[in-house]
Amino acid sequence: MKRIPKPVFFIVAILILVFACTAFFGVKYYDGDVQHTVIKGLSDIRWGIDIRGGVEATFKPAGEVDATDEQLDSAKSIIETRMVSSGITDYELYVDYGSDRIIVRYPWKEDETEFDPVAAIDELAATAHLSFRNSDGEELMDGSSVQSAQAGVNTESGSSSEYLVLLDLTDEGADLFASITEEYLNQTIAIYMDDIELSAPTVQSVISDGSAQITGDFTAEEAVQLANQINGGALPFDLETASFGSVSATLGQNSLIAMGYAAIIAFVLIALFMILRYRVPGFVAVIALIGQLALSVAAVSRYFNVFNSFTMTLPGIAGIILSVGMGVDANIITAERIKEEFRSGKTLDSAIERGTKNSLSAIIDGNMTVVIVSIILLLVFGPSNILSVIFGQSTTGTIYAFGYTLLVGVISNFIMGVWLSRTMLKSIAGVGFLRKKWLFGGAGK
Repeated sequence: MKRIPKPVFFIVAILILVFACTAFFGVKYYDGDVQHTVIKGLSDIRWGIDIRGGVEATFKPAGEVDATDEQLDSAKSIIETRMVSSGITDYELYVDYGSDRIIVRYPWKEDETEFDPVAAIDELAATAHLSFRNSDGEELMDGSSVQSAQAGVNTESGSSSEYLVLLDLTDEGADLFASITEEYLNQTIAIYMDDIELSAPTVQSVISDGSAQITGDFTAEEAVQLANQINGGALPFDLETASFGSVSATLGQNSLIAMGYAAIIAFVLIALFMILRYRVPGFVAVIALIGQLALSVAAVSRYFNVFNSFTMTLPGIAGIILSVGMGVDANIITAERIKEEFRSGKTLDSAIERGTKNSLSAIIDGNMTVVIVSIILLLVFGPSNILSVIFGQSTTGTIYAFGYTLLVGVISNFIMGVWLSRTMLKSIAGVGFLRKKWLFGGAGK
C-alpha cells in the first residue's frame, strides 16, 4: 500500500470538524443589537410549508382588464422567477384562465419572525421592470419598447431543434433598438427583470426593422419561459391581490425540534455501533459521516454563496436521512472487505489496500442508481418541470426537495465517505501504536 503521511489524517479530520461546526451553527457576530450573518447554518434554512407554514394568495389583473391566456402565463412567469431567484423551491402555482386568477402558496422566509402576509405578497405582486443593460449595468431600454415576445424555431438553420425567442418592438422601440445595436455591435446586452438577469445575448448585427431574435442553446421549455418572462416585464396591467392568508404548518416547530433530537440520538447510536464493530475504520467512518451530513446541510442553507438557498421540506429531510444511510453502507462495505482480507492472511497494509479497492465497485454501483433516480426527480419535478401536466404542479416542490437532498447526499458520500474516508484510513494506519490488526477488524494483534 502506498503510505499516506500520518499528519494527513489529523489535518483532514480537523478540517472536516471545523467545516461541520460552521455548517451546523453558522458564523454570526453582533454590531450592537444588530446580528450579522457571515456564514449561514441550520437556523438560516428556509423551511417548507409543511414544516413552518407560509402564504397563500390569489392575484388578478388590476382594473377591468380581460387578460389573455398568454398574458396570464407571463404574469405567472414573473411570480415564478421571483420565487426561484429567492431560493423558494417548495411552492404551488396555478393559473385559472376562466376567471383570470393566479393562485400561489409558498413558505415563509427563513428569517421571518412576524408573519405578515401583506408584506410577503407585495413582493410577488409588484410590477416587474424589464430592462436591457450594457456590461456596465447602464439601462439602455425598458419593457415599454417591447411589443411582444414569443418562442420560435430557427428555420434558416434547417434544424427543428434550434429554439429561439422572437422579439417584436414598438415603433419607438425599433428606432431606439437600432441605435443601441449599432453602438453595441458584437457586445453583450443583458436582459433583466427587476435585478434578475434573464439572458445576456451578443449583438451580432444592427437591427433596424423592429424584429430581433435571441438565440442560444435553448430547449423548447427554456425558450417559452424566456418569452413569458420578457412579456411579463411588458404587461399592460398591474397585478392586484384578490385574497390572501396564512397557511398553517402540518408538522410545526415543536415537531421539528423533536425530530432534531431524534436525529442526534440516532447518529450517536450509529457512531457507537460503527466504532465498537469496526474499531479504527468505524472511527474514521464517523468523522466522514459528520462531514457528509454537514455538506448536505451546507447545500440547503446557502453556506456556499454561489448556490441559491433551498426550501427544506419533509421529503427533503427524508432524502438526507436516506443518503446518510447509504454513507453508513459504504463504510460498512469497505470495513467488511478489509476484514475478509485479514481472514485470507493479508498484512495490515495489504488488507487495507485490497479491501478499499475491492469495495469501490459495489459502492459505485449502489450509488449510481440513486444518482440516476435523483436526476430524474429534479428534471421532472423541478421549478422548470417538464411533466407537470401529468403529475400536477402541487407535487413539484416536495418531490423536488427529495431528489435534491438525495443527490447532494450521494455526492457528499463520494467526497466524504469514499475519498476522504479512505485517505484518512490509509493515513492513520501509519501511526505506530495503532498498527495492530485487531484495531482494523482482524483477529490477531
